[in-house]
Amino acid sequence: MGIRLRSPLTNRHLNLILLALVVGVCSGLGAVAIRLMIKYGTLLFFGVYGNFLESVTQVSVARRLAAPMLGGLIVGPLIYFLAKEAKGHGVPEVMLAVLLRDGRIRKRVAFVKALASAITIGSGGSVGREGPIVQIGSSLGSTIAQRFNLEKRDTATLVACGAAGGIAAAFNAPIAGALFAVEIILGDFGVAALSPIIISSVISTIVARGLEGNLVAFSVPPYALNTPWELIPYTVLGAVAGLVAVLFIVVLYRMEHAYDNWRFPEYLKPFTGGVLVAIICLAFPHMYGVGYDSINGALHGAWPLWMLVAMVFMKIMATSITLASGGSGGVFAPSLFIGASVGGVVGTVTHQLFPQAATSGTYALVGMGAVVAATTQAPITAIIIIFELTQDYHIIPPLMFSCIISTLVASMVKSESIYTQKLQLKGIRLTEGKEESILKEIGVERVMRQGLVFPENMPLRPIIDQVLTSTQNVFPMVNEDGLLRGTLTLGGLKTVFYQRDFLADLVIAKDIAAPPVFLTRKGTLHNVMEINNHRLVEEVPIVNNAREKKYLGMVSVQDVISLYNSEIKKRELALAVVTRKKYKDITEGVSLGEGYRLTELPLPESFMGKSLKDLAFRNQYNLEIILIKRKGRPDIIPDPDTPLNPGDRIVVVGVLDDIRTFQKAEQVS
Repeated sequence: MGIRLRSPLTNRHLNLILLALVVGVCSGLGAVAIRLMIKYGTLLFFGVYGNFLESVTQVSVARRLAAPMLGGLIVGPLIYFLAKEAKGHGVPEVMLAVLLRDGRIRKRVAFVKALASAITIGSGGSVGREGPIVQIGSSLGSTIAQRFNLEKRDTATLVACGAAGGIAAAFNAPIAGALFAVEIILGDFGVAALSPIIISSVISTIVARGLEGNLVAFSVPPYALNTPWELIPYTVLGAVAGLVAVLFIVVLYRMEHAYDNWRFPEYLKPFTGGVLVAIICLAFPHMYGVGYDSINGALHGAWPLWMLVAMVFMKIMATSITLASGGSGGVFAPSLFIGASVGGVVGTVTHQLFPQAATSGTYALVGMGAVVAATTQAPITAIIIIFELTQDYHIIPPLMFSCIISTLVASMVKSESIYTQKLQLKGIRLTEGKEESILKEIGVERVMRQGLVFPENMPLRPIIDQVLTSTQNVFPMVNEDGLLRGTLTLGGLKTVFYQRDFLADLVIAKDIAAPPVFLTRKGTLHNVMEINNHRLVEEVPIVNNAREKKYLGMVSVQDVISLYNSEIKKRELALAVVTRKKYKDITEGVSLGEGYRLTELPLPESFMGKSLKDLAFRNQYNLEIILIKRKGRPDIIPDPDTPLNPGDRIVVVGVLDDIRTFQKAEQVS
C-alpha cells in the first residue's frame, strides 16, 4: 500500500510560511525601490546626492530654501487626496491597522507612502526612511493576505512580516527586523507568528543585498571598553538618553497638536513646515534628510562639542516640524541621529576628563541604541540593531547597560513610547487588554437578576428540592430583613444530599452556609471575573453596600461572557463602519445589522466637562459612545476617563429605540 502525502495546501502554517517568503521578497524590493526614489528625489531637488552634507553647502541658498517648500507643496495634496494614512511616521498606523482593522491596509497606501516619503526626504525633510519602509512592507503584506482571504490572525502576521522585512532591508539586520515586528507591531513571541516573520526578515535582507550589495548603513568605529570604570559614564549616557528621548516625544506630539488645531488648509500645512525646515537647515545643513552623513561624523568624532549639543535640539525641532506639518517619513533615523549626538556629547566630556576612556565615537554608537530603546521602549530591538551594525560582541555589555537604563528612565517619566503615544491620543491603550477595558466599563447592575434565594431558617429538605430543579450553582442566604448572611453552593449541598431524610428536620440553611463572597452595586463585570478566577464560583451575589449587605440580586459568569461577546461584536461592527472613509456623514445614522445603529450626535450641554464614568453612560442609556469627534484633533476612541469637551460630537451605537430615548431625554437634535 502506497503512502499518501498530505498536500501542503492543507497545512495552514506551511501556507503562511510560503506567503511570508513572498512578503519578504516584496519588502526587500520595496526597500530598494524607496532608496532609489529618495536618491533621484534628492538629485531632482538639490542636484547633488553623494557626500550630501559636504555637497549641499555648494548649492545656492535660493535652491536650498526652495527645495523643502516645494516638497511640502507637492506632498500635502498627494497625501490629503489619495491616502491620509501616509501622513506621519507610519508605524503607529500599522499598529492601528492590526488593532482595529484586522490588519487590513488599503492597497494604495504602499504607493502613496513611497512617493510621499521620497519627496519629503528628497526635498530635505528631516525624517527617516525606515518608518516608510516598514509601512510599505506592512501594506504589501496586508495586500497579499487580503488577496488570499486569510483570517484575522494570519493577516496580522503577514503585516508584521512586512514590517520585519522593511527594518531588515533598511539596516541589513535580519534579526533586528524580526524582533522589531514581534516586540513593537505584534507584542507576541509565539512560534506560529515568529517563524514566518523570521523567514520574511531573512529573505528581505537577501533580496536587498542581492540588488545593492552588502551595504553598510554606517561606518562604525572599532570598539573597546578600556576600563570597567567606564560603566559609570555609560550609566550617565543611559539616563541622559532616556530624558532626551522623552523630550523628543513631547516636542513631536505638542507640535502635532499645534498643527492639528491650526485653522489652515490641511493640504498646505506641509508647505509651511517646509518653510521652517528650510530656515533651520540654512544654519544647520546637518538637519537635511535622514542625516546618515552627520551620524557617521559623530561616530568618528568629526563634530565639536557645541555642534553635537546643537544637533540634538535642532534635530528634535526639524523632525517634529516635518512630521507635524504633514510630511511623510520615519522617526527611527532621527532617533539614531539624536542618540549619536547625545552619545558624542557624553563621550567628548568623558574623554576630556579621563583621557584613558574610549573616544566620543564609541559613546555615540552606544547612544544611538540608547535613544532608540527609550523612544520605542523596545530595548531588545535597539540592542540587536547596534550589534548587527557592529558585529562585535564586546559592545554588548555597555550597550545593554545604557539601553536598559534609558528605557527605565523614559518609561518612569512617560509611560507611552513614540509609537504608542499616537495611539493613546486616539484613546487606544495597549497596556490594558480588550477584555479588561470593556469589562471595567460595565457595572454589575447591567446583568443582575434576582436568582434563587433561601431564608437563613429554611429547613434542608425544601432547599434540596428547589436546588435540584434550578440551574444555579450559588444560592444566597438572607435573614428576615433581606440582608446577605451567607451562601450555599451546589458542591456543598452534594455532601448532605444523601442524608437529607435524616437531617431534614435537624438542619437549616444557616447551619451549612459558608461566609458570603459578594460585590456591591458599584462593582464591575471585571470584578465578577476576578472573583471567578480566584474563588471558582459561577455566580456572585450583589449587595447595596459592604456594611449593610442588603441583597439585591445575582450576577452569573455566563451572563457576563454573553454580554462581553455582544459588546465585542457591537464595537467591531461600529469601528468597521467608522474607519471606512466613505462614511463621512453619519448624522442620519447607519444600520449595522442585527438591530444596531450607528449615529453621530452633538454633545449635550449636560455632558460637558464630564467623563463616561461620571455619566454612567452605558448603564443609563444602554448605548455606547465608540468615537468622539473633536474639531482640529484626530478622532478619539474613548475610555471611561476621557473628558468630554464643548464642541465635541459623539458617535453612539445601539438599537434605534434607545438612541431615540436618549435624544429625547437630552434634547439632542
